[in-house]
Amino acid sequence: MSHNAYITETTIEGADDGPLAGRTVAVKDNISTADVRTTCGSAMLDDYVPPYDATVVSRLKDAGATIAGKTNMDEFGMGTTTETSAFGPTENPAAEGRVPGGSSGGSAAAVAAGEADLALGSDTGGSIRCPAAFCGVVGIKPTYGLVSRYGLVAYANSLEQIGPIAPSVEEAAELLEVIAGPDEHDGTTRDAAENGGNYDYAAAADGDVDGLEIGIPTELVDDADEGVTEVFWDAIADLESKGASYHEVELPSVEHAVEAYYVIAMSEASSNLARFDGVRYGNSGGYDGNWNETFAKAREEGFGEEVKRRILLGTYALSAGYHDKYYKKAQDARAWVKQDFDEALSEADVLASPTMPVPPMKLGESLDDPLKMYLADANTVPINLANLPAISVPAGETEDLPVGLQFVGPAFGEQQIIRAASALA
Repeated sequence: MSHNAYITETTIEGADDGPLAGRTVAVKDNISTADVRTTCGSAMLDDYVPPYDATVVSRLKDAGATIAGKTNMDEFGMGTTTETSAFGPTENPAAEGRVPGGSSGGSAAAVAAGEADLALGSDTGGSIRCPAAFCGVVGIKPTYGLVSRYGLVAYANSLEQIGPIAPSVEEAAELLEVIAGPDEHDGTTRDAAENGGNYDYAAAADGDVDGLEIGIPTELVDDADEGVTEVFWDAIADLESKGASYHEVELPSVEHAVEAYYVIAMSEASSNLARFDGVRYGNSGGYDGNWNETFAKAREEGFGEEVKRRILLGTYALSAGYHDKYYKKAQDARAWVKQDFDEALSEADVLASPTMPVPPMKLGESLDDPLKMYLADANTVPINLANLPAISVPAGETEDLPVGLQFVGPAFGEQQIIRAASALA
């Protein structure tokens, strides 16, 4: 059965040998691949073919991976269900008739369906962890700056990171080892070794959680679906039986994280997507003597409803008279979120919560209610605001639907979250 996981199916061969030799990797369609079209799930870029590889793609090829294709996604990464794609929705292989999560839903679906061994996604507010949780696979959102964003089509630069999706924690860690590390093309990258970490991620997947101290933010558990909460506490009990212990922590700032996230993300999106004017990229709009009308037509025809909504809201938030009222306050809230997480992690090795507060929604269920879709990100967006690493690992099922558990670690503490997650899967 086809789940519409791919926008473009192709075969890009890598080196003859390397740590990923013999394995296929699906790549989200907002990551540039030389001579293979990169659409971002948008009609605006329907025929765009990049002239270069993203850094992560070059590293995949050097590691011997075979790229199996470009995966379906919410348009420009804007969505939680992979239903805003101009190329149709993706179905969840692990839950028939349900969404695979988003925006990296095609990547997670490809792995869950066995259509690729591994995959790359991008995570701006949960877009790797959400589909990993909904599709019953593993997804890692790395520390901001650990993985190069060179060649990633920008949505919200200060929030997004490329990361791995895989069937198991160890395989996700192996893929992370390949793509992590500084890049001269991306000035925001940092060397983990110079920031208290290292790159031995796969070795950390040893399942040893004896003595691990877990902080559980009550705000990220109390409002979750009852079935999701039961699966979460069963998983915590499993970790306790293996020598871990937990205590509850409070993160009062996360009450405002969703609002702050969407103001910042939409503001950055309105700036980033201004380049898609029909002249340099995408739909031309057909010049008829008036450039303003031509630009407007190109964007009207090229962008979907969700992208237009976010551009308009972001432009409004940045406009004169409203910048301080919305954008500046959102940045203040972001600093508060980061402070809360740093304090909680000073007394715990990792934090844990359900990845998503709800199980996978039915296809079409949330399209008519954007606010419902935004609120579903409540457990994932705070981590992007704080620029911390997080992993989603399968924790069980509720009513035959996958449930993910999320571990959050300190900056460049990928080893801690990988070790904790490997005790569950």
